[in-house]
Amino acid sequence: MRLERTLDALAAAALQEALGLDEAPPALIRKTQDPKFGDFQVNGVMALAKRQKANPRELAAPVAERLAALPAIAKAEVAGPGFVNLTLDPAWLGTRLSEDAGDGRLGVDPVETSETIVVDFSSPNIAKQMHVGHLRSTILGQALVQLLRCIGHRVIGDNHLGDWGTQFGLLIVGLRTFGDEAALEADAIVELERVYKAASARAKEDEAFAAEARAELAKLQQGDPDNRATWERMVATTRETLDTIYARLGTTFDEWLGESAYDAMLPGVVGELEAKGIAREDEGALCVFLNELDPAAIDGALPDAIPKKLKKNGTPFIVRKSDGAFLYSTTDIATILHRRDVFDADRSVYVVGAPQGLHFRQLFATVRLLGVDMALEHVAFGQILDAETGKILRTRGGTTVTLRSLLDEAEERAREKIEEQRAEGRLRIADADMDEAVATIGIGAVKYVDLQQNRLTDYRFDFDKMVSFSGNAGPYLQYQYARIRSIFRKGEVDWETPAGAIVPEEPSELTLAKTLLRFGDVVHEAAETYQPHLLCGHLYDVAQAFSRFYTACPVLDAAGLDAEGATRTSRLALTQLSGRQLEEGLALLGIGVLARM
Repeated sequence: MRLERTLDALAAAALQEALGLDEAPPALIRKTQDPKFGDFQVNGVMALAKRQKANPRELAAPVAERLAALPAIAKAEVAGPGFVNLTLDPAWLGTRLSEDAGDGRLGVDPVETSETIVVDFSSPNIAKQMHVGHLRSTILGQALVQLLRCIGHRVIGDNHLGDWGTQFGLLIVGLRTFGDEAALEADAIVELERVYKAASARAKEDEAFAAEARAELAKLQQGDPDNRATWERMVATTRETLDTIYARLGTTFDEWLGESAYDAMLPGVVGELEAKGIAREDEGALCVFLNELDPAAIDGALPDAIPKKLKKNGTPFIVRKSDGAFLYSTTDIATILHRRDVFDADRSVYVVGAPQGLHFRQLFATVRLLGVDMALEHVAFGQILDAETGKILRTRGGTTVTLRSLLDEAEERAREKIEEQRAEGRLRIADADMDEAVATIGIGAVKYVDLQQNRLTDYRFDFDKMVSFSGNAGPYLQYQYARIRSIFRKGEVDWETPAGAIVPEEPSELTLAKTLLRFGDVVHEAAETYQPHLLCGHLYDVAQAFSRFYTACPVLDAAGLDAEGATRTSRLALTQLSGRQLEEGLALLGIGVLARM
C-alpha cells in the first residue's frame, strides 16, 4: 500500500468536506520531524487560509475533527499556526500491514501507467579492463532496472559497449607490431590493454604508424575479412572477462548493443542533420551549434528542444570529424532513434558520471530538434575517492584501480572480518559455507556502500567501514536478516507460511509497524527519482527498529502473554515481515542474503 498517497487522499477529502469546497485541495501530507507530535502532518490548511485570507487555526479545527473520525486516525490535533498533526490508529495500522504481509509484492502497488524504459548502464570499452570508474554505473544501473520493474514498468537494460572507433585501428596495427600471442592466450584483455598503450604512444611520435592505423580502421569499417576477424576476437575475449565480472556482481543485461550495432545508421543520421539545417560545417567538421538554432525554423523540431543554458553555450556538438570519421555523439543519436523505432521506448535513462552532463544536454537537444519526443534523462553520479587522500581512487603506483582487483580485495576483507567475528563467537558460519558467505558479504558490502550514498555526491571508499557488522553497512543488514531467520528456526516456525494477523500495541511494536508500512512509498520514490539511497535508508531504519523491538518484546516466549496466543502470532508476523522487507529490499539493490550467519 502507498501509505502517504492513501493518507493524502483521506486528508484531501477531509479538507473538502469540512470546509465545503467544490474540489479536494492538496493536503500536503508530510512525515513529522519528531514522533512526539504524531506520525504525519497536514500542511494544506495553511495554503488555503492564505488564499481565503482566513485564520488558519480556525480552518484547521473542523478538518482535524473530520480526520479524527476516520478509522485510519487515532488522533488529529491542530498545532502551531494551523498544521494538523495525525497519529495513526494501531488497529488500522495492523490491518494494513497484515494485507502487505499476505501480498507477494509486499504492498508495492504497480504504477497506473506502465512505460517501456531503456536503462543504459555500465558500458565499458572493448579491449580494456573494467576499472573502478565503471563500478557506480554498473551497480546503480542494475538497481534502477530492478526498482523500475518492481513498480510495474517494462525495462530494457542495455550495455552500450564501446566496441567501435579509432582505437581499433591502433589495436590492429599494434597487435602486429607489439603483440604476444602467448600473453593474448593467457590473459587477453591485459595484453590488449598493453598493446593499445604501446600503439597509442607510437602513433604520437610516428606519423607513418598513425597513418597505417587509420588505414586499417578504414579497412575494418569497410568490412575487410582479416580486420573483421581480429576485431571479433577482441570483442569475444573482452566479453569473456566482462562476463566474469558481471557474474560476480550479479549484473545482467537484456541487450548488448554496442556502438558497432549502429554503424550503418550513421551516414543517414548525419545526412538528416544537414538536410534540416541542424548541423553545419566548421573547420571541416560537421557540428551542431545549439546557440545559433531556432526550433521554430526547423521542420518537425520540438518547440522546447533547446534549454536556455544551451542557447547561451557556443560549444559545438561535433557529429563528424574533419577526416570524415563519426564520433560517439553520432552513435548516441542513432541509438536514441533505434530505441524509439525498434524498442518503442517511452523513456531512455543514461546512468553515466556527472562530468558527461554537457554531452547529454547537447545530445538530448539535438534529437529533440529531430522531433524525438521520448523522455531522455541523464542519471548522473559522483566519483569514488580514496579514503585517506580524498582524491580519485588509484593504486599506489598511480594507475586506475581495476574492478577485478577491487572486488578481490573486498572479498579478502570480508573473509578477514568473518574469521574475526567467528573467533569471537558472534558468527556461526560453517567452513563449508565460507566461500558463499565471503562472496555474498564482500560483494554486497561494495554495492551497499555505493548505493547508500546520494548518487550525486562523491564518496570516500573505506574498506573497513564497508565490511562492518554494525552501523549503516551491508553486512549489518545481512546479519539482521539472518538473525530473523534464526528466530523462525529456533521456534520451528515455517518461514514460507504467513505468520498471521499483526496487532501492534507496545511502543516498539508500533514504531516497527509504522516503519514497515512505508516500504511501498520508499520503493516508488527510489525508482521514480532514481535514488536507491532512499531504499538503503529505509532498510537501515527497519533493521534498527526491529533490533529495538526484539530487545523490548519477547517473540517466541510471548505465548503466555494472552490466552489465545495472539501476541506471539502478531510478533512473529512483524518479525517475518521485517525479514521479508530486508530480503526483498536488498534484492532490489542487487544484494544477496544468507539464511544462516
